[in-house]
Order: sequence, then structure tokens, then C-alpha cells
Amino acid sequence: MWQSYSNGLIIAAGLIIALGAQNAFVLAQSLRREHHLPVALLCVLCDALLVAAGVFGLATLLAQSPLLLHIALWGGAAFLLWYGAQALLRACRPQALNAHGLGTPRSLRAVLLAALAVTLLNPHVYLDTVLLIGSLGAQQAVPGAYALGAASASLLWFMSLALGAAWLAPWLARPATWRVIDLGVALMMFTIAAQLLANPSLG
Repeated sequence: MWQSYSNGLIIAAGLIIALGAQNAFVLAQSLRREHHLPVALLCVLCDALLVAAGVFGLATLLAQSPLLLHIALWGGAAFLLWYGAQALLRACRPQALNAHGLGTPRSLRAVLLAALAVTLLNPHVYLDTVLLIGSLGAQQAVPGAYALGAASASLLWFMSLALGAAWLAPWLARPATWRVIDLGVALMMFTIAAQLLANPSLG
């Protein structure tokens, strides 16, 4: 159970903690203290629902087809290796996370709609949460614990951005910080891929 939980936590953290529109949006709202907590919670909720749909929906399909399970195993491992390689490349040319692009204050409804757009209109979110995290979670001994671990990573990250934006912003504005983060992400992705290939029924 705990390995399933930790696998979900590590994999989701590696995918969530990266430069992107969603993180920049949450950070920007947090720096302005403009509905930042509802925005963070909305991002967590979206991630949790998408991960659950991927884990439990794909778990049913994979349980019925050894071929699909085999494809998910090798496809998931290949994606983890590719993602780790991308993180290594980013570490070679690190960038800073910034919060530019916001104008006048907006209503809670407008901000939440914008957060939904940033989250759900990005095709990578479905690749990451539903397909990748879902296919890997479907192979865990305790898929529910894995989904909970992934949701915990999302909760910890987005609440950290929302509550600690003023403290985190100077650090996230430093390319060197993202070099360290990306190196850590690469190490995590390579480790999980190796574990997955060594033991297809991780639990």
C-alpha cells in the first residue's frame, strides 16, 4: 500500500512541479492575493478527478486485456524515460517561473473560469494525468493508494504556491533553482521507470 502511495506521490510530483501555464497562473494569483486559495483548490480538484478517472477507468480495461497491460507497461516506462531526459535538457538551460500577464483585478467567477481554461484546455494535462499517471496507477497493487498519493502531490504543490508565494517567488525566479528541481525530477522519473520494468506489478 505504502509503495503504491509513494509511487503516486513521486510520479505526480515530477509531472506537476515543472514550468508551465498552470503553475505560472497559480503563482500570479497568489502573489496578488486574488482568489488564490480557491484557484489552488480548483487545480487540486481537477488533478484528483482526472487521475482517478485514469487510474480506475484504465484499471478496468487493463484487467480485461493482458495485451493492453503490456502496452501500458512499456509505454509508461518509455514516457518516464523520455520525461526524465526532457528534465535533464531543461536543467542544461534553466528558466525562471514568472507571474506576468495579469491586468486589473477580476471576480472570483472570472478567475476560476480562467483557471479551468488553463487547466483543462491544455492537452498535456490529459496525457499526464489520465493516460500516463492513470496507466501506471492501474498496474499498482493498491490503485486507490496510488491515486491518493498523486492527489497528495497536487495538494502539497498548489497549496505551497498559494500560501507561500511571497516566500517562494524569489526562489522560483532563479534559474538555478529550476536546475536543481529538474535534476531531481529526472532522477525520480528514471528510478520509477527502472522499478516498473524490473517489477511490472509494483505495489
